[in-house]
Amino acid sequence: MSLPLDRLVTSLSRTGMTRFFQKLFAEYPDLLMKDQTVEAVRPNRSFQIGGTWVTNFGSDSFLGLDQDSRVQDAIERGIRDWGTHNGSSRAFSSVRPNVIAEEKIAAWMGTEAALIYPSVTLANTGALPGLVTRHDVIVGDQFAHNSIDEGMKIAKARGVRTAKFAHNDPADLNRVLNELKPYRHAIIAVDGVYSMSGELPPLRDFQQIALASDAILYVDDAHGTGVLGRRGCGTVLDALGNYDNTIVVGSLSKAISCLGGFVASTDAMVQLLKLRSNPLIFGGPVPPAYLEGIGAAIDILCSQEYAALRTRLDANVRRFTDGAKALGLAVLGGSVPIVTVLVGSEEHTLQAGKFLFAQGYYVQSVIFPAVPHGAGVLRIQVNANHAAEQIDGLLAALAKLKEVLPLPSLQGDVLQFVAPVEVPQTIPA
Repeated sequence: MSLPLDRLVTSLSRTGMTRFFQKLFAEYPDLLMKDQTVEAVRPNRSFQIGGTWVTNFGSDSFLGLDQDSRVQDAIERGIRDWGTHNGSSRAFSSVRPNVIAEEKIAAWMGTEAALIYPSVTLANTGALPGLVTRHDVIVGDQFAHNSIDEGMKIAKARGVRTAKFAHNDPADLNRVLNELKPYRHAIIAVDGVYSMSGELPPLRDFQQIALASDAILYVDDAHGTGVLGRRGCGTVLDALGNYDNTIVVGSLSKAISCLGGFVASTDAMVQLLKLRSNPLIFGGPVPPAYLEGIGAAIDILCSQEYAALRTRLDANVRRFTDGAKALGLAVLGGSVPIVTVLVGSEEHTLQAGKFLFAQGYYVQSVIFPAVPHGAGVLRIQVNANHAAEQIDGLLAALAKLKEVLPLPSLQGDVLQFVAPVEVPQTIPA
C-alpha cells in the first residue's frame, strides 16, 4: 500500500516540466553537467569536479573578492565576535553589523537607506508584494528574472493585477499601463542587466513613462551590482543620474562575494518594507559573519583600489569577447562579465559544455526553459582574477569545439546557423 507521500511524488513526476527534465537526464546522462559537486577550489579560479581540476568560468564572484583576505578575515572576525547566527528575526532585533552594512551600502549606492535580505530572490518575492495593495498594479518585462515573476504571483494571489510587456519595449509598456487603468499606483519591474543576453533596459524611457503614468520604476540590478556604473553602483545611476522615483535591488552574493541581496531607496520606503515584507518579518536574516564580510567588501568598492579591480575585469571581458567574435562565434553580451555563446539545440549545447570540460574549462550549458527551446547557450562568466592565459586557453578550446560541432555564427548583425552535420555520439576530447 502506497503512502500519500508516495502518490504525491508520482503525481508530480507526471507534470510537464518534471517529465521534460527526467527525459533529459535519461537521454544525456553523460552530458548533463548539472547538480555537480565541487570537491575543492584554488585561488587561481580553478576547482575540482569528479577528481578533475578545471578552470572555472562559471563563477559569479566577478571581482574575485571571495579570495580576498580582507573579506575572509572579516567573516572570521564576525564568527568570533557574534557566533554563527543572531538567533532572531529582524522584526525583533538586528545585530550591529547588519545596521552598519546597510549604512555602508546606502552610502556607496548614494541612496537614503538600504535593506538587506538573505538573497535577491527573497528581496524580489518579499519587496514586490509589500509595495502594492489590491488597488495597484505590477507590470513586468516579459524576460524579467524568475524571482520577479514569483513576486508578481504572490501579489496577484493577494488581489493585485499584474501584466507583462514586450521585452525592453517602451511603447508596449505604455500600452499595457493604459489598458490597466484606472489604478492607484503601478510598479514597473525590470532587470538592470538581462543575464542571458547582456542587454540593458532603456531605463530613461521607462522612467519617463513611469512619471507620466503614476508608476514607480523597480530595477533588479543583481547582475550590474559591483561591475557597472560609477563605483560599481550598477545601471540606474548612470542611466538616470539619480534614484528619484526608483527602487533598486542589488546582489551581495555575486561581485560582492558574500551572501544576500538588498533594496536601496528612500528611508521612508525602507521603513515601510520593514513593516510589509514577509521574508523580513517571518524569516531569518543574513548571519553576522557575512554582514562583516559585506562591510569589508563595500569598503573595497569605495576605495581607490576598485578602479584597478574594474580595469582588470573589463580587460578580461574584452579579451574574451573580442577573441570569441574573432572566431566567428555568435556572442551575446559583453557589457557585463556574463558572456553567452549561442549554440542551438539542447543536445549540441550539452555536448559543447562536456567537450570544453574535457579540455579543462568549466562553463555553464544553459538550455530550455532558461532560454527558448532550440536556442541553448554557453554561459561564460569572466572574473577579474582570471589570468590572460586562462582566457586564451578557453578561446583555443572553443576553436577546437568549432571543428566538431556546428555552431551558429554572426555575419554583420545577421545570425546564421551552420548547416547541420552528423555529430558523433561521443565527441573526441
